[in-house]
Amino acid sequence: MRVCIYNTPVELGKAAGADAAEFIRNAIESNGTANIILATGTSQFETLNQLITEKNIDWSKVVMFHLDEYIGLSANHPASFVKYLQQRFLEKVPKLKAAFLIKGEADPLEECRRLGELIKEYPIDVALIGIGENGHLAFNDPPADFETEEPYIMVNLDEACRKQQMGEGWFQSFKEVPIRAISMSVKQILRSKNIVCSVPDSRKAIAVKNTLEKTVSNLYPASILQDHKNCMIYLDKDSAALLDATTKKL
Repeated sequence: MRVCIYNTPVELGKAAGADAAEFIRNAIESNGTANIILATGTSQFETLNQLITEKNIDWSKVVMFHLDEYIGLSANHPASFVKYLQQRFLEKVPKLKAAFLIKGEADPLEECRRLGELIKEYPIDVALIGIGENGHLAFNDPPADFETEEPYIMVNLDEACRKQQMGEGWFQSFKEVPIRAISMSVKQILRSKNIVCSVPDSRKAIAVKNTLEKTVSNLYPASILQDHKNCMIYLDKDSAALLDATTKKL
């Protein structure tokens, strides 16, 4: 694991997006294709802004999966992660080889099965992810399931997670935030060859400290990233504010 700290979210995003682009180029050069995972939410704004401007990426050789989606939410809803990815990524780059999006209105068990079978065919070269205010990875809230081998699972969203979604402006009220979602599992995320984790903002500072300084535990889901050999965590000065000096040098 490597920790990279920048002054602002924009600087963070430029670095994370540029590194992700390099991983994609290297995968295409080595394998002829690149398989990627994209996250959503405000933490990914600047990283995706940088990624879509990167040159010399043959997007026709890229296969994309995404992390999670609310169960029962239409793709036209402002909070839909499908909508997010379409507007902030898919419409900004040339057509991909494939983009496997989670259908929130589909039968969730069948959708987990469908996506699980698909992702087994595409070993992931680089995952772009974030960390939630409660330390979650994707929608794997604490205590997260570290054991399931299933690539996609149904999860219940805890109160802290739902409050974050409202606080970021995706919903008008707490009651509107769905209570269930389809999420990529922790083990599936960790199967990624490279992980680019973008975590700006002071409201993530406690989660960042727990991720990097607590013993690995499903009570701090993102702490499992300590066990990944090729994980880079990109922070700004606010999200890194509570870290010990030794941690900042990782």
